[in-house]
Amino acid sequence: MSILEVKNISFKYGDENLYEDASMRLFDGEHAVLVGPNGTGKTTLLKLLDKQIKPDKGSVEWVNNKRVGYLDQYAKIDNKLTVKTYLYDVFTKLFDMEAQMEKLYESIAFEPEHLHERILNQASSIGESLIEADFYAIKSKIGNVIHGLGLTMDVLNMPIKHLSGGMRAKIILAKLLLEEADILLLDEPTNFLDKVHIEWLGKFLNSYPKAFVVVSHNEDFLRVIAKTVFALEAGKIIRYKGDFEFYLKERTLRYEQQDKAFKAQSKKIKEIQTFINKNITRASTTKRAQSRRKMLEKMVLVNPPQKSKKYKFSFPVKGSTGKDVLVVKDLLIGYNEPLLDPIDLKILKEEKVVITGKNGIGKSTFIKTILNQIPAIDGSFAWIDTAKIAYLEQENIFKKGDTAFSVVSYHYPDFDKKTVMRLLAEYGIDFETANRPIETLSGGEQTKVRLSLLKHQAGNVLILDEPTNHLDVEAKDALKRALMDYQGTLILVSHEKSFFEGLCDYELSLYEEA
Repeated sequence: MSILEVKNISFKYGDENLYEDASMRLFDGEHAVLVGPNGTGKTTLLKLLDKQIKPDKGSVEWVNNKRVGYLDQYAKIDNKLTVKTYLYDVFTKLFDMEAQMEKLYESIAFEPEHLHERILNQASSIGESLIEADFYAIKSKIGNVIHGLGLTMDVLNMPIKHLSGGMRAKIILAKLLLEEADILLLDEPTNFLDKVHIEWLGKFLNSYPKAFVVVSHNEDFLRVIAKTVFALEAGKIIRYKGDFEFYLKERTLRYEQQDKAFKAQSKKIKEIQTFINKNITRASTTKRAQSRRKMLEKMVLVNPPQKSKKYKFSFPVKGSTGKDVLVVKDLLIGYNEPLLDPIDLKILKEEKVVITGKNGIGKSTFIKTILNQIPAIDGSFAWIDTAKIAYLEQENIFKKGDTAFSVVSYHYPDFDKKTVMRLLAEYGIDFETANRPIETLSGGEQTKVRLSLLKHQAGNVLILDEPTNHLDVEAKDALKRALMDYQGTLILVSHEKSFFEGLCDYELSLYEEA
């Protein structure tokens, strides 16, 4: 049974049409993924399905009484709560029922004997409902999700304001999974997960009895969970009735067929136009030329197949350093208490180092400490005096109302309009996208804007904190090529092994304090 009908929707930002007369259907229990390059409107479509925004034309209709759970790339969470309060809120109704049941049992001591049986029956009925709802397994359920996403039960007592960005994202996802909505809309759920926890999430979703639509650029994850693929292509939502491998093969076949049809039609149009040009002015042939012209006007044109964007990422180096670029001795990092054992390391000139470790372990804290953004608890670190650092932080740096154009212009006030647009184009941001409010851009597009700011910093040390979050496959490949060509010292924080393999000289894994 169809639980979702999207009919002929159109939606645009400025002059750019994301969708034009696009339609889709989702069936009860269907496990679907939504794919497409950055900027094609995947997050926008999820927001349309969640009815956070409305299409310019067309309709989005859910079957009545279906509960939709939505995971935003930038979901907000109340920092005043503890994790336990936040998660247990899912089961508030059941806890209220338990309190009512206990109150009934307690009331027997104060009620006449002839009412006891009725009270016991009411309490027993509530108890049976709690058992049916698996109430007594709540702690086990929460523990399963907490551990599955790479956290420990200690996190339940932590205030949300003390969580790292990755831990906060996991807690939001955990609550959504515990709610067991009729349809899950998940936008980039793997961004802050390590490999083992991505595998756990894949198994969880495969066994999920209800429907979901997942957006992810992690192709290994998509291969595990996809039973249906919705692909955003030229403003339409194309349904591929098969798994991710089926989609890849069919997409290639469709591309080849469309390319062949486009080239054949283009050749035919050229031949007809040549005939018209030669014969339109001759009295003896003008009628035939006019007939060909009418035929040309009525021809339904085949669009060229959509090509992937081309990127020109680069990070030029200016100036050189000596041998010992960074020396760290007995460094303790954290806020109130140390997160890790003392860190000792030395990073040498032109080395490429990747820092790994589970989310929340302190990777970003380490980076912020060596950049003097937060104080060290103890120990020391020293940069060589010739180090010129360019830094991409994990969090977005934008303000509401910014545009990609205004951000680059602010950072490089000497650039004229043409230079700004050329830089953004190299990083996959076209004219229309460059002038839209930055909050309307996809996560991948925002990352590309932030990466573009590094090109002209021309330092000799490059620090990138999770740069591949939200990036599509083509952009990741372009970034990896640019970093392989980089001639300075690279410090990379990443959880994506396929990205840093073959790129970095060695891996620094951070572990919890012993």
